[in-house]
Amino acid sequence: MRGSVDNLGSSSPIGMMLPAVFADDDLAQRFVAGLDDVLAPILCVLDCLDTYFDPALTPADFARWLGTWVGAETDGTEPEPRLRAAVAAAAGLHRVRGTRRGLSEAVRLAFGVEPEITESGGAAWSARPRGAFPGDARPHLHVVLRLPEPTTADTYRLDTLVAAARPAHMPYTVTVTTTERTSER
Repeated sequence: MRGSVDNLGSSSPIGMMLPAVFADDDLAQRFVAGLDDVLAPILCVLDCLDTYFDPALTPADFARWLGTWVGAETDGTEPEPRLRAAVAAAAGLHRVRGTRRGLSEAVRLAFGVEPEITESGGAAWSARPRGAFPGDARPHLHVVLRLPEPTTADTYRLDTLVAAARPAHMPYTVTVTTTERTSER
């Protein structure tokens, strides 16, 4: 969390800006030094304002708030590196929202694992008209996520995420299972 910094110097001390008549006045210098202590954190933030809008450099609590500005798909439980990655990728994800790539990337950013996505659609090209349509007649989307130790909260989170990132007309189902462990010999 951000807070006050002990002995933080001002980048623009007020005492140096006073008229010459107050340069040697001890009372005036001490008075404005007190104002410098109050204004120094504000000036420091303003001097570094651009870093507050960079997800890699901003303080963690501001990164969560920044995530709400850009519509990042976060729930507040993800570790800090995953939060920062989700905030950084949010604008790009909005461009591919509703696509298989966008859904896959949203799930990967939220869980750190690549999902398995099965969909009913398809695309084909034919020089002859009235050919068979690819895919199933009934639209459907199924997302499988394999986690080392899944919980019911993971299923709820995946369901919420898929509902937000899928094509609006597409019915869907989600499954969260455990990863298959390979035995080492």
